[in-house]
Amino acid sequence: MIRIERLRIGHGEETVVDLSFSIERSLSLVGESGSGKSLTLKALIGMLPEGFEADLVLDAPFPLKRGETVAFIPQNPFTALSPMTRISGQWFASRERARELFELLGLEWDLFRRYPPQLSGGQLQRVIFAMALASDPKLMLLDEPTTALDPVIRDEVGRLLVELQERFGFATLFVTHDIRLAGAICDEMLVIAKGRAVERGPSERVLQAPRKAYTRRLIEASFANREFRK
Repeated sequence: MIRIERLRIGHGEETVVDLSFSIERSLSLVGESGSGKSLTLKALIGMLPEGFEADLVLDAPFPLKRGETVAFIPQNPFTALSPMTRISGQWFASRERARELFELLGLEWDLFRRYPPQLSGGQLQRVIFAMALASDPKLMLLDEPTTALDPVIRDEVGRLLVELQERFGFATLFVTHDIRLAGAICDEMLVIAKGRAVERGPSERVLQAPRKAYTRRLIEASFANREFRK
């Protein structure tokens, strides 16, 4: 279990995030835009934007090192990789590992030699997952990884994440504003607003019996958007 006993993120004299939480298997961090979700995730691996400072106290069985024990999946697969460099030129593990992971993720091997703009959004996201898995991470951090994808691919990526977690056994911290998707992916849920915890608990309980009006609004918005897209 990874325990974040204290995380305070400051910007000037203002404390914009003040949280404590634990990640046992999979935890979603849910809230509206600007609630502090992405800042929280980035603070864990020292990626805070300039001007922000973190006071972090954690209890973890391993150091949180990006590219070693921690893998980071960014928001937009279309901007995560250099468009002018082939996938093969951005791969830092062995070619054998690439073949293994491409096959596992259902990617054709010839994509390895293509440029990112030649791939679909779903293919790009799977390539990024392959890159993340190459180091056998113990913790996967995902920052709104499906925002730029259409609803069908979004659900496919969600199912893929669950399958990968079961296969490789890494812990997951999944940041999203889509509370419905969060419930489908993660066992536990932490709802935040303005950098503070609003509600937490098993995902099923939070979705079926939310205790706070803020959480109910997130649920209503998520399901309304899903119905609208149909």
